[in-house]
Amino acid sequence: MIIVTDPEKKVRLPFSRGILTRSITLAGVDVGIAYIIATEVQKELEEKRVRFVTTEEIRRLTYERLIQHGLKEAAKRYLFWRQLRRLKVPITILLGGATGVGKSTIATELAFRLGIRSVIGTDTIREVMRKIIAPELLPSLHTSSFLAWKASRPVRGNGSPLIRGFEEQVRHVAVGVNAVLERAHREGFNTVIEGIHLVPGYIELQERDFMYVIKVRNKGDLEARFYERARYSKRPADYYLQHIDAIMEIQGFIEDMAKEHGIPVITNIELERTVNTIMEDIMNRLMEELGGETRG
Repeated sequence: MIIVTDPEKKVRLPFSRGILTRSITLAGVDVGIAYIIATEVQKELEEKRVRFVTTEEIRRLTYERLIQHGLKEAAKRYLFWRQLRRLKVPITILLGGATGVGKSTIATELAFRLGIRSVIGTDTIREVMRKIIAPELLPSLHTSSFLAWKASRPVRGNGSPLIRGFEEQVRHVAVGVNAVLERAHREGFNTVIEGIHLVPGYIELQERDFMYVIKVRNKGDLEARFYERARYSKRPADYYLQHIDAIMEIQGFIEDMAKEHGIPVITNIELERTVNTIMEDIMNRLMEELGGETRG
């Protein structure tokens, strides 16, 4: 058995090909290739009859293997993410977007790759608030986001009643979201938050909060996603398809708010591409911010 030692943390753990594979995928390497490289590193250590190896030595061997496979940019990204973990830089990732665009799937994949244990949905925050606040006090809180307008008080003026009702619900749920963010900032832990209520302009962002709005190309893509989701959950596609025009209108509003507040909008066509786009953006922004710290 090969034992990995970490002088800084003063811990010893068995070498894990799975953990190394996940670490390599952080660099945007396909999981199949990452597994091959992790296997090659393990084989090299076994051939040298190594019993104890430091985390720094594994980092060096992995970097060399990535270079040998012609993955120079991935090698650079691999070193960055490893250094970031060493520096213990806390980050918060927020994924907004309309119902059904793939936010929760993206959030789960990002959390897995980054080793983040906390993934929170704004639907969960809303559900907690529903238990505390009676429907008589905040009726718009106790219905679907695309039906909130029916529970809202009539308001004179221009604009879509659908969007006004949605905004009212967002304002209420944002109180809970901002409380979660405040705690994450105070305690310095990593978290991923996803949900339709993460609308730019209503969320109090701080340094190292990385917010993105996820969208689909058109109504046809969204319809296909509802059918696919229904195969693996108890959420029937027909219910959402009845309100697909309202959901698309909400998507347009969230996208407009993102553009107004300078938040990146990502069209989710394929999971791997979307996740890599987000990871690349986070890395570039952190590299610019941290500068020499990640090269030391």
